[in-house]
Amino acid sequence: MNHSAPFVAQIWRHPIKAHGAEHLKCVDLLAGKTLPWDRVWALPHSAAKTDGGKWVSCRNFTRGAGYPSLMAIDAQFDSNSEEITLSHPDRENIQFRPDNNPVAFLEWVTPLLPPERPSPTGLLRATAQGMTDQSKPWVSILNLASLRALSDKLGTTLDPRRFRGNFWIDGLPAWAEREWIGQKVSSGSVEFDVTQHITRCRATEVDPETGLRDVDTLGALHENWDHRDFGVFAQVSTGGTVTIGDNVEIAI
Repeated sequence: MNHSAPFVAQIWRHPIKAHGAEHLKCVDLLAGKTLPWDRVWALPHSAAKTDGGKWVSCRNFTRGAGYPSLMAIDAQFDSNSEEITLSHPDRENIQFRPDNNPVAFLEWVTPLLPPERPSPTGLLRATAQGMTDQSKPWVSILNLASLRALSDKLGTTLDPRRFRGNFWIDGLPAWAEREWIGQKVSSGSVEFDVTQHITRCRATEVDPETGLRDVDTLGALHENWDHRDFGVFAQVSTGGTVTIGDNVEIAI
């Protein structure tokens, strides 16, 4: 592996939207699809208007921006059994199948939710595409050098899980990804079309170890770089496999 060139350093998926990140060693992608099993389930709240049949805004779901304690959930998912194991520093681990036992999950997660916010009403399975934060079936690509630059400005080491990304790349200059809009990026046997910047929300202010807000990421981005973006969205144009350590090529 030539690690003087950019390479894939981390791969993450989030089976239940905003309820746990899972680190992967490799992933198979299909053209025009989100990361497999990413945001397949979501937890709508009492003000939501959705049945899972089509994509709806993240405002319909419990998520880290308004329910910060959720950011401290970690996940492990077995795609064969569709069984998820969730952990949180304030709860005993739970293992369940979302389609078979949503009540157990609701009982487990409800104590983590602020009582003044709309309460969860059930566990919804998306039937059209994963309930990502944008309406298109895109994946997200982020740059570890940009994370280090933001960490330096804040005076603390930021955990990548704050940003709920799919692919983290290392070996690039900080903010190089901002020049990729409209370009093609390839890694492993997969080719991506980079589509737009990712504007961030308050979920990034939360420490995923504790579920507590501890830094002003949005303020630091705006003050130092005059935007609140971090990472880019991309569409899978050619499917295949991406593995940690795969080199990344950018067609400029």
